[in-house]
Amino acid sequence: MKYLKLGVMQTLVIERQKEFGVFLRAAADTAGEETVLLPKKQLPAGAVAGTSLEVFLYKDSSDRLIATTRRPLLTVGEVGKLEIREITKIGAFLDMGLERDVLLPFRERVGEIKPGMQVLVALYVDKSDRLAATMRVYRHLRAAEGVAKEQVVRGTVYELGEPGIYVAVDDKYFGMIPKAEAYGNFSVGQEITARVIRVREDGKLDLSPRRRAFEQMDEDAELLLKKLDEAGGSLPYHDRSNPAEIEAALGLSKNAFKRALGRLLKAGKVVKTPQGLLKKS
Repeated sequence: MKYLKLGVMQTLVIERQKEFGVFLRAAADTAGEETVLLPKKQLPAGAVAGTSLEVFLYKDSSDRLIATTRRPLLTVGEVGKLEIREITKIGAFLDMGLERDVLLPFRERVGEIKPGMQVLVALYVDKSDRLAATMRVYRHLRAAEGVAKEQVVRGTVYELGEPGIYVAVDDKYFGMIPKAEAYGNFSVGQEITARVIRVREDGKLDLSPRRRAFEQMDEDAELLLKKLDEAGGSLPYHDRSNPAEIEAALGLSKNAFKRALGRLLKAGKVVKTPQGLLKKS
C-alpha cells in the first residue's frame, strides 16, 4: 500500500458513493489507484464525494482492508493498556475499541495472562500485513521529556530482568528500577509510583519505589515494628547482620534497616540484645 496506511488515523477523501458505503482515497492519489471502503453506517451525515474524513484502517474478518471513523484505543506504534476479551489456541484477543479485536500472539506474551486482564501492549503490523499486539513494548518506548530528578512518576512494570525492573513511565518512557533499588515484590502489569533518581543522557529514567531516606524513615520504622509484632516481639537482626538476610526477611536494605532501627531506639520502642531486637512492651 503506497497511500493507504494500516493501523493509523489518516485523512482520506470520498471518491465515490455506493449503496453500501463510500470508497475513500488519499488526497495525493489523484488517480484513485488505492481505495478503501467506509461502510454506510460509519458515514457522517452530509458527507459527499470530495469530502475529507479522518479514518482508521484495519482488516475485517475476511482480511479485507476497511475504514472506520471510530478512533481505536491504540494506533500503530503507541503503547497502552487493552483488555483481554478471550484466549484461544493462537493467542489472546484484545478489545481495541472497534468491531474487530486485535490478536496478541502467544510469542508476544510476557508472563501469565487471563480474560478480563488489562495488559500493556503496543500495536504493530505483522509480517502478514495484519494488525497485532505485543507485550514486548521496549522498542516502542521513547526517551523521557520534561521529567526531572526526584519527580514522582507513575508507571507499569513490563518486564523483570537481571539488571532490575523495567517500567514504562506514563506508559511511554523508558524506565528501570535498578536491582539495588528493587526492594519488594514486582509483577508484570503492576502499576507503581516511583521516584526518579537519575535522568540518563539518553533520556532513560532510573527509578526507586522508595522515597528519599529522610522521608522513608518513619515508614520503615513502622514496618520494622510490624515485623516485630508478627514475630512475637523479637527479631534476630542487628546492625551487623548480613544485608541479604535483612532484605529477604524485612524487604529493607541494610542502610534503611539501620536508619529505621535508630529511629525506634531513639523513640524507646525497641532495645538491642545480643540475640537481635526486642520490642518494648
